[in-house]
Amino acid sequence: MHLTWQHIFALFILAIPIACVARTVVFEEVFREPREYCQRMSEACRSLVARKFFYLFTCEYCFSHWVTIFFLFLSALGPGPGFKLLFPDWRGYVISFFSLVFVANAYLNLYARLRVDITSEKKAIEVKETEIEAAKQEIQAKDLQLQRLEAELPTEPIPLRR
Repeated sequence: MHLTWQHIFALFILAIPIACVARTVVFEEVFREPREYCQRMSEACRSLVARKFFYLFTCEYCFSHWVTIFFLFLSALGPGPGFKLLFPDWRGYVISFFSLVFVANAYLNLYARLRVDITSEKKAIEVKETEIEAAKQEIQAKDLQLQRLEAELPTEPIPLRR
């Protein structure tokens, strides 16, 4: 089995929903209660196996493996041989599995970095807006001071001495 551009394209496309599902379940508010339950259980269970099982649902990287298994199973159910890389047998699924996990986690890291950059930009904008507001207040204070000084000036012309 030869690796074609279609396999590469499918790898990058199939990793997108894997990353989306893993990110949504592990971080978003909609799954907060089940995530908190799994986190409590991963710390409180007596059995090592149970603690590790529940931990898998609180770790973005770990959970992406489960999501990848689901999507590989889903691809195998449809028409065609399913998503395999390099080999037409079970080895193709194994390589696909780790390749999809790698690309999905690259997407997740890229997304996290993008969020950091956006947050940094927002903070920089807030600082600049605060500086602008302080400068406006300073200008208003100086204008008020100038108006007071102008009000103190005599209104009649001062005679010139010759």
